[in-house]
Amino acid sequence: MSSETGDLIRHLRLAKGWSQGRLADELCKASGANISREYISRRWESNQTEPSGFWMRHLAAVLDCPSELLEANVNRREFLSHLAATSIAPVVASDLLTEGFSARLGTSAPGADEWESRLVTYGHDYMSAGAAEIQRRLAADMIVLQQQLDTPRMWAVAARLMTLYAKTFPGSDGRKAINWYSMAAKAADRSDDTNIRVWVRGRAAIALGYEGAALPVAHQLADEALGISDRPSLGRLNALWGKAHAAALEGDTATARELIDTGRREFDDSGSEDQASDYSVPWWRMNVFLSLLAARLGDERVAIAAQEAARANLPESLPRFRTHLDMHQGLMLVRDGDRAEGVKLAQNALNALPPEKHSLTLRMLMGEITRPTTPSVLQ
Repeated sequence: MSSETGDLIRHLRLAKGWSQGRLADELCKASGANISREYISRRWESNQTEPSGFWMRHLAAVLDCPSELLEANVNRREFLSHLAATSIAPVVASDLLTEGFSARLGTSAPGADEWESRLVTYGHDYMSAGAAEIQRRLAADMIVLQQQLDTPRMWAVAARLMTLYAKTFPGSDGRKAINWYSMAAKAADRSDDTNIRVWVRGRAAIALGYEGAALPVAHQLADEALGISDRPSLGRLNALWGKAHAAALEGDTATARELIDTGRREFDDSGSEDQASDYSVPWWRMNVFLSLLAARLGDERVAIAAQEAARANLPESLPRFRTHLDMHQGLMLVRDGDRAEGVKLAQNALNALPPEKHSLTLRMLMGEITRPTTPSVLQ
């Protein structure tokens, strides 16, 4: 029996929160035949026996899994790619990836040049596509990539993809996002590339700081990035802004304001020309960082100036970031005491953005706006 079939049955069962006994009961009801918990445990999930076509069909039905996924394991790459592209990918594929790089693939996998080309595409697509779409595509690619990690260059590709994959989960879900950021940092260390090591940690730090999630982890990753190299880079730029947001949310306004000046100087040395990639920080994007930070600090003058600078240069193809700026205005109103109007403005801005363009970060920002104001942030 192919070990992947037994593993998949177990993953699908656990994804539904079922015991082996519950799976046996559901199969009996669906098929009208008898199957025991012990048989599932000792024969199927222990990879001793391949389920027959009869049981494959009923397994697919009760586990909400297309039958071709259970039957396609003769072609491992096709099997895993289809798996990652289905609606179960956010639950099952994430757990499969975390377990390790164990799939056996053929010899026609993409080369390093193609993977780096895909990185460029993902960097641009992330700025406009929804998190769910990016997550499904990344899961399929990462399952293939994990079989090719035989050079530092491929580890560098993996580290950047893993960082992006982490961003498709809410930062508040430490079991997923934080785990992936941690693995991305370890993968970056295997790349032997200082810029990649700094960038992965800095990108994670700004993602968590901007979201207002897992602030101790944001500080840790930012400090690691800044400690690896003092050479100006996008990674250091992200790390500095990540620390600034974390400090502001913790009520350390002095540190947050000091980091604004440091972050601006870093931008002068390492800002980007690419206007529409997640792997870049152009002028408009730095001002998006500053707009939210100033709103959190209650500095209306700085926030408004940053919003104006961002809007002046923001590409029309990226409406999600205009929504960010509108919601920052809502947060400012809330911080200024006009809670009802601030929440209304932010909610209207979010509602005006097509749902498929929404991001987890926007939803977390909405949560911050609607929560009671933390007094320490206003001091």
